[in-house]
Amino acid sequence: MKAWQDRCLHLLVLSAAVHYVTSLEEELTDSIFGNFLDPVKDLFEHEDELNGSLVKFSLRNPSHPDDDLCYITAGNAQSLSACAFNSSAKTFLVIHGWTVSGMFESWVSKLVTALFERQQSANVIVVDWLNSAQNHYVVAAQKTKAVGQEIAHFIDWIEEVTNMPLDNLHLIGYSLGAHVAGFAGSHANNKVGRITGLDPAGPDFEGEHAHRRLSPDDAHFVDVLHTFTRGSLGLSIGIQQPVGHVDIYPNGGSFQPGCNLRGALEKIANFGLFAISDAVKCEHERSIQLFIDSLLNQQQAARAYRCSSNDAFNRGMCLNCRKSRCNKVGYNTAMVRRPRNVQMYTMTRSSMPFRVYHYQLKVHFSSKVNTTEMESSLTVSLFGTKGEAENLELKLKEKISSNRTHSFLLVTEQDIGDLLMLKFKWEETNGWSASNMLKMVSSWWSGDNEANNMDVHRIRIRSGETQQKLVFCLKDPGSHNLNQELTFVKCQDAWKKAKRFHLDSLTARS
Repeated sequence: MKAWQDRCLHLLVLSAAVHYVTSLEEELTDSIFGNFLDPVKDLFEHEDELNGSLVKFSLRNPSHPDDDLCYITAGNAQSLSACAFNSSAKTFLVIHGWTVSGMFESWVSKLVTALFERQQSANVIVVDWLNSAQNHYVVAAQKTKAVGQEIAHFIDWIEEVTNMPLDNLHLIGYSLGAHVAGFAGSHANNKVGRITGLDPAGPDFEGEHAHRRLSPDDAHFVDVLHTFTRGSLGLSIGIQQPVGHVDIYPNGGSFQPGCNLRGALEKIANFGLFAISDAVKCEHERSIQLFIDSLLNQQQAARAYRCSSNDAFNRGMCLNCRKSRCNKVGYNTAMVRRPRNVQMYTMTRSSMPFRVYHYQLKVHFSSKVNTTEMESSLTVSLFGTKGEAENLELKLKEKISSNRTHSFLLVTEQDIGDLLMLKFKWEETNGWSASNMLKMVSSWWSGDNEANNMDVHRIRIRSGETQQKLVFCLKDPGSHNLNQELTFVKCQDAWKKAKRFHLDSLTARS
């Protein structure tokens, strides 16, 4: 019991420690990033020389994606030819984030390799600001502007020397590096083509004015992936607010499939704040993995959907792709010309390829008698031309009530092709309250229950990926017991109506 109390105490301490504050003095005292490196911060702080460079630019080679074989130096035109820089090709600047180790993370070479896979003739430049990034987090965050200004100077120089069109320039920044990219774009003489922010850092930037963080003003197109937002564990690891033209929130932008949240919590409880780095790495770096996936699996590009909120998306209410309401995730994200920011949502698998298949199910529950709201468990099995997905749980956002249409989001990890049939099963899961006990006794006495009084005759389905809309009817109209598994097939009358409408349209045209 005492061990559990200790764990709870650890978590309470953690929760208090991560309270977001704005001033530098408060962050050094209270912020999670200001706290947990205090014992060792002197080991990681580096004083930059007054006239020294904060940044190095390593032009990577496809055959050695993890090696720094050639550096381009602003002001030295010979370094461009020595490194075989191609001014007519696409140019990527890969910008890392905060680091404790002082070394590049393993994702850097993986991203470089994926960029060359997609654009073989591209210039892939890894921006090295490790000396500034390997610091107390608050210090590193404060240096992002100066680093961005130096990158902007590099961009201005290379544009002037090579006449490289800046539409060909794409900055890709992770965590703190996303804000570095923003400062680089905002301080360059001419606007760069694109900036991609991979889970931009939250602390020191959440809620700040646009000129103090990544913003849509920093490039012709700014797209952002949010994978570990402030709402997760109470930590502002990744920024939650939209900061681009298009902001995509995979799985709501919080916990990602395959990332062991329980294990992370146990590590934090057992080892304290030093376990934070490992605990958040999976969620935070998922943004990078999603972007790499979009480069390598172009034919299986994940799709995101414009929606007013994550709650509405989780009800399946935002799968309509009309008027540019859908977009691809990662490298394939297309520019959306709208005066306001576009927030989009998607679900993913736990590993590459991350793409899933989204369906909206609209189920109308009808009853001839008045029934109370019921807690229930609903499962659906889908059968298509390419396979099946069985026993998929419909996540309930509210209790089921009669004579009302409920909307659900359903996701399959594999492409099952065109839908042919579905099976629907209902199980009541009412808790053991006094009122529910009375209802159960009444059901036993009368030989009936609320599920027997509830009917489902049709289920309407929209596929997010194909945009196909289908209506399924009860195969056996005499089956009304929702406690049994019910089979639904395509409605014949719905097909006839569609055919009649098509014929009427042809007649009208002629």
